[in-house]
Amino acid sequence: MSTETSYHRILSPVLRDWINTGETSYSTPVGILACQRDPLLRELNATVVSSVIYSPPLPAGKNAKNAKKAVLAPTIPQDAICLEVSLSDTVIFPEGGGQPSDTGIITTADGTVWNVLQAKRHGGQAIHYVHVLDRNVDAALLAFSPGAKVKVELDQTGFERRYDHMTLHTSQHLLSALLETRLRLPTLSWSLTSYPAPCYVEIPRGMTSEEISMIQDEANRLVFQGKQIHVEVEELDPQSVKPADKLESGRSVGRGLPTDYTGGVNRVVVIDGVDRNPCCGTHLPSLNNLQLFILPHTDALSRSSTTVARLNFLAGPRLIAHLVSTHSRLASTAAILSCGLPQVPERVQQFVDERKNATKRIEDVELEVAKYIATDLIRDMQGVSGVFKKYLHRTDDSPSALNLLTAISSAFASMTGTEASYLIVLSSSPSAQTQTNNNVFFVIGSDDKHVKVVGDGLKTKLGVKGGGKGLKYSGKLVGVWKGKDDIVDDILSGVS
Repeated sequence: MSTETSYHRILSPVLRDWINTGETSYSTPVGILACQRDPLLRELNATVVSSVIYSPPLPAGKNAKNAKKAVLAPTIPQDAICLEVSLSDTVIFPEGGGQPSDTGIITTADGTVWNVLQAKRHGGQAIHYVHVLDRNVDAALLAFSPGAKVKVELDQTGFERRYDHMTLHTSQHLLSALLETRLRLPTLSWSLTSYPAPCYVEIPRGMTSEEISMIQDEANRLVFQGKQIHVEVEELDPQSVKPADKLESGRSVGRGLPTDYTGGVNRVVVIDGVDRNPCCGTHLPSLNNLQLFILPHTDALSRSSTTVARLNFLAGPRLIAHLVSTHSRLASTAAILSCGLPQVPERVQQFVDERKNATKRIEDVELEVAKYIATDLIRDMQGVSGVFKKYLHRTDDSPSALNLLTAISSAFASMTGTEASYLIVLSSSPSAQTQTNNNVFFVIGSDDKHVKVVGDGLKTKLGVKGGGKGLKYSGKLVGVWKGKDDIVDDILSGVS
């Protein structure tokens, strides 16, 4: 399987001569690699130009900030021994243009198969990181000595990865072009995320459902037409390259060459009649069967003084995986609800409504229970001279046990006069005794100093984490409750 010859169009005679002469003593520059000239090509005979032992970078310090990446690119294990190999040409794409590196294999003259863990662009040169499995570096350097003949290829896993990447990369070009030409929404950035997550583009604002539907329909129309894609390459003239456009905030909108690009090739990906965009990534030769699907919503993101929106999309293998996964989840939900797939939304809404009603009934019952408990506390307080001190513990397996304690304290406070003097500690723990139990406390009093003394005591003697202000304190203790009642009693009795 290979791409039509019209896909890759070399406009520069110098670059055309480079390819036609088949020079093998130098590396083909990034921009006209075999993987970029023919993205469907899976194997290639090549010549080793150079090979050196890979020196891993020093580990980041404790204070180093790790950037959170949406894509998990191929990595080299810390204990792995690798060679950095440069070939005369390659079908393994080195990361660039927002597209992660390919993985693949290289077969040397003796028939040994070597895994390529990743490929990177060093300036204008593609470097393969070849794993030395037997850790015999001398033998590896001999196998990859300059001038050695090898076969570099994408194995099945590597090609599936490549096809996924270029399907989504082409989809991003189409999507960004339509957003810009139809809605004047420039693409601020994009991410080719790890399989099978949706990819996304970031745009200056959110989109309405009507706008998303319009862009989706327009994309499908172009896909149905099977718009052709080709690549134009020529020597890079830094003086003639237009820098990426910028917004008023100074942020680039991602339509120019990368600022760190030092290669000598200017490569433009063209979707006929739709878009022209500088890019070094791999792309499908046609929009036919692209299967672009835009998720019908945008996510707002706030960054310093600006707000951007993220539009998610799927295509190719990821779209199929998404449909299969979504259908499987829907079918499982339908089985749980004992209904057909079309009835799932209605049945879920029914359960949500019933849950709300049940929650309301529980809250009403808890309020009634709280009033009864508060009434008992008022009865116990009658006839007590000085400060009425009371500790009450409940066993409650509800995840909202603190709500009941709060309701008890509120009911009690509403029943007492302003002259009453009291200090009450309420606690609740689950019936099971485990190290992960959440035990809760609520303290109320007529004197904020007394409340503070109890709160400090719970913190120092039990390790309760919490806080409060004035006449109230609440806290939580994680762990087994057994044996804690006596400690709480001691804390309360120590308040004078």
